[in-house]
Amino acid sequence: MGDVLDLSEKGPVTSESPDPARPELWGGLECTVNRVGDAWFDQTPRNGHEYRISDLDLFAELGMTSVRYPAVWERISPEDPQVRDFRWTDERLPRLRELGLNPILTLCHHGSGPHYTSMIEDSFAPGLALHAAAVAERYPWVRDYTPVNEPLTTARFSALYGYWYPHTQDEGLFWTALLNEIDATRLSMRAIRAVNPEARLIATDDLGFCHATPPLQQEADFQNERRWVGWDLLCGMVVPGHALWERLAAFGLEERLRMIADDPCPPDVIGVNHYLASERLLDHRVELHPDRAVADRELGDCGGVPYVDIDAIRNLRTPMVGLPGLLRQAWERYGIPVAVTEVHNGASREEQVRWFVEVWDGVVQLRREGVNIPAVTAWSLLGSHDWNRMVTRFVGHYEVGVYDVRSGTPRPTMLAPVLKDLAEGRRPQAVGLGSPGWWRRSNRFLDASPTGPEYDLGLGAVAPKGERPLLIVGADSPLTRLLVGFSEARGLFYRRTSRPDEALIRAVSPWAVVDGRDWAGVCEDASAFDGAGPQRRFTPPEALVRACAAAGVPCVVFTASTDFEEIDQRLLQLGGPKFLLAGTERMFMPWERARFAASALDRLEFGLPVEVNPNERWDETYAPDVVDAVLDALMDGVAGPLAVVSHERWSVADFVRAVADVAEADPSLVVERPRPTIRYASPEPEARWNFVPVLPPLETTVERFVRESRHDRRTGTPDIERRADETHLQAAE
Repeated sequence: MGDVLDLSEKGPVTSESPDPARPELWGGLECTVNRVGDAWFDQTPRNGHEYRISDLDLFAELGMTSVRYPAVWERISPEDPQVRDFRWTDERLPRLRELGLNPILTLCHHGSGPHYTSMIEDSFAPGLALHAAAVAERYPWVRDYTPVNEPLTTARFSALYGYWYPHTQDEGLFWTALLNEIDATRLSMRAIRAVNPEARLIATDDLGFCHATPPLQQEADFQNERRWVGWDLLCGMVVPGHALWERLAAFGLEERLRMIADDPCPPDVIGVNHYLASERLLDHRVELHPDRAVADRELGDCGGVPYVDIDAIRNLRTPMVGLPGLLRQAWERYGIPVAVTEVHNGASREEQVRWFVEVWDGVVQLRREGVNIPAVTAWSLLGSHDWNRMVTRFVGHYEVGVYDVRSGTPRPTMLAPVLKDLAEGRRPQAVGLGSPGWWRRSNRFLDASPTGPEYDLGLGAVAPKGERPLLIVGADSPLTRLLVGFSEARGLFYRRTSRPDEALIRAVSPWAVVDGRDWAGVCEDASAFDGAGPQRRFTPPEALVRACAAAGVPCVVFTASTDFEEIDQRLLQLGGPKFLLAGTERMFMPWERARFAASALDRLEFGLPVEVNPNERWDETYAPDVVDAVLDALMDGVAGPLAVVSHERWSVADFVRAVADVAEADPSLVVERPRPTIRYASPEPEARWNFVPVLPPLETTVERFVRESRHDRRTGTPDIERRADETHLQAAE
């Protein structure tokens, strides 16, 4: 099984100087074009790169040498295989060449081809090869290609699980789809090399490992053999005696297997895509996992044994294999250079940085030991959309990448300078980098017992060298408690004070200051508003804002709603260029069981009706979402007036129906009673606010709320769920 990495104890490598063994930095643009029924999901227009060639200059500034880039079949020949539109790539590929960025062209990215074919049809492989020949003839100078991205993963999701077109759930068709993708790769590279004999095949796929409880070990053993089969086929290794030969031959595929083995197409580089959720656990103890994510909700069945398929990192206490161990396995199996072709963590900003730096450090160490790993790829440069739904529906869930594109203009996140430092041989500095990622902390397990404060520097904790704290102002308000909880959950060192002044701020030297005193009442119950909206109950924090400005420290203050008032303008004037004014609506918490949201969930799950007014707008924001978004904005250096509110306009009835759906409660319990609207509703935000959509879609919010509220009801422990890796591409059985 290769080297085993125990993730429970070790932390990231912390070398202080540039290492000559450092790999190249590659980048990747999420460019999936997949089909669900008659709907097509194209990531490139959704992230805006469809319309912005200027993005390429941003990529080049990071110091990367190559970029995984689309020349996708479905986009170039959508209607007729003989009709091609190269206008988009004609503009961009020469620009990449001018910038010194080597393109690794993807020809089919999680797709089944245009509407006139599919991966289970005989026309798929020759059709992609025809497209590949046209691309190579158009751009003969391009060296690197990925004809089919993640063939094994795509075949599973399309032909075995039925999520994507052609929506079959048949093992025989799954193997047919995979062999068609392998043939498409072989034929495409043959066509490309007829134009450019030096062309290289970068063959990518997910590489994880399947763990299991004893009744399911046989299924796990099969999946652990299956994870190699795409690369094995390309290398001509699937011959009699191979672990899967008889299984595939039983589906009538023996002749095709022999043809592939007789004419292999070994990759020049094995491309390993790996996520924190890539190692899986098959567990027959279904009752132990009541709060699993919606993407992991479905039950599998193995020989009559029902089971859940969940991420091992939060559910398995025995050692993981870990990415370094998996990379070594691939190197020892094939003796071919192994690049890490996707590194992404759809979590909070500091966790994204921790994960990338840890992967980079692990690769540096493997290179020192003689493992040929040429590059590490920053995936999802512009983020990705709806992967927590496995791109089966348009919901609008956005995972931020190296750049945040939610405003329409890419804004570098905290990860961008970290990548540039690594590419140029410098040790990066970033908020929270000195702390271990959530995947290395003992409290990562879903069944972990509550622990006391670990990151409160006022209680004797010692921050790593160079790690600066977050200064939280406030004693015991709900907002202060929320900020403390998030600092603990995200592994951010912090200090609390109730009497801040400039001298203290300079002495503590925080990376930012957050006012948790809730002077605007955003965490108050609606009953405190008297129908007039949030009331500002305390003295505006002008002294704090002035002190932070004098010390040159970023500062954030929460204000009520986005109806711009005179005091808001005054705070902005006092705060200067590093001041962030977070305007939000009334916030609700998952553990406030007397408040409407948690009370409605409780009633639905106990089989009791919930009366709702369909004419009343849902005007509350979920506090964990708000604090997550504000801390991320601070880390990215965002300043000015930021409206942290939902873009969606749900009624109260919409909200409760969504809660019922996620909780799998009887929808008839949601009873509509129309009546005049009496609860406070915020006005539309004023133009002076930065109204970039920084909150997740309400559907995602409801899923998080139900999980966290259930946890509180079951344990009696107000807890904040860390934002773990939200990418569920590899999270199915």
